Amino acid sequence: MIYMLCRNRVRNYEKWKTIFDSHASAHHKAGLSLVHLWRSLDDAHTVFFLFEVHDLDRAKAFISAPEGAKAGKEAGVIEGEVRFLEEAEG
Repeated sequence: MIYMLCRNRVRNYEKWKTIFDSHASAHHKAGLSLVHLWRSLDDAHTVFFLFEVHDLDRAKAFISAPEGAKAGKEAGVIEGEVRFLEEAEG
């Protein structure tokens, strides 16, 4: 299974979360299923979220689309990062 781990530093968590939730159908269309959402204990403006990736090409297209940057700006994302991961055996 492939996963997409994201970290965002946001101006206002409540606003970010409302906008994040409103994009659930877009996430689904991009082949993403939310697995977990965490908020840092050290910094309430930092969130981490993990998606299960059902289609890597669609997921990559989704995060690189101009609409994603626009939505992030609207949601108050200051900066963030995305990593694609696979389960490691051992």
